[in-house]
Amino acid sequence: MSIPAFDLMTALRSGQATSPRLTWYGPEGERVELSGRVLDNWVAKTSNLLQDELDAEPGTRLRLDLPAHWKSLILALAAWQLGMELILDAGEADLVATDDPGPAAAQGAFDAVLAVALPALAMRWPGELPSGVVDYAAEVRSHGDVFLPHVEPEPSRPALLTTAGAEHTHSGLLDGFAALPAGAQRLLVPAADGLEAALSRALGAWKSDGSVVLVHPDVEVTDKLLSAERVDAS
Repeated sequence: MSIPAFDLMTALRSGQATSPRLTWYGPEGERVELSGRVLDNWVAKTSNLLQDELDAEPGTRLRLDLPAHWKSLILALAAWQLGMELILDAGEADLVATDDPGPAAAQGAFDAVLAVALPALAMRWPGELPSGVVDYAAEVRSHGDVFLPHVEPEPSRPALLTTAGAEHTHSGLLDGFAALPAGAQRLLVPAADGLEAALSRALGAWKSDGSVVLVHPDVEVTDKLLSAERVDAS
C-alpha cells in the first residue's frame, strides 16, 4: 500500500512534469527552479541516500535542524516517501540533517549526521567535517534517480512531530497537516515563517496541483518578483 507522499511524488513527475513546482529565492541573487520531474529526481536521490547510505527505513526518526529552504523541503519529502518520521523540534531522533553539523556530531546522540550546505551551487561542504558526518551535497548526486523502498511503509506510522508536539500519521499528512490554499496555483511562501509553516503550505499547494515560490527572509518581495513568478496568492 502506497502512502500519500509517494503518491504525491508520482503525481508531480507525471502531471505537467516540466512546469515549475518549487522556486527558491535566496541571498546573493540565488534563484533555483525545480520542475515536477526535477523535484522528483532530487527527492528520489535523497530517499536513496537515506535508505542505502544511512540505513533509514519506515519508522526511522529524522530531525530536520534546518531553516525553511528548498533543500529542507527535499529532505522532508524524501523522508516521508520512505516512511520515516520527521522531528521539527529538539526531540529524540535517530538521524539529524543540519547546516551546523559540529554540535550534532559532538553530541553523539544520533546514529548518523547529515551535513547540508545551503548555498545553491555548493557541490560539497565548505571545509572540514567532523569524523563520520555525511556530506549531503557531495553524496546525493551519486544515488539513483528512481526510488523503490526496501520495506513497504505503513500509512498508520507517524510521519511528523510538530514543534507544538502534534503528531501526524502518513495517512493523514495531506489531509491533517497540509494547509490548502484558496484556489491558488502559484503560492508565495515566506521562509521567515519557519520550516513547519513552509512544509504545511507547500504540501497544500502541491496537493492542489499548484506550485510554490519560497523566499528567504533577506530577499525583498517586490511587485516585480511577484509578477515575474506569476504569484497569485500568499
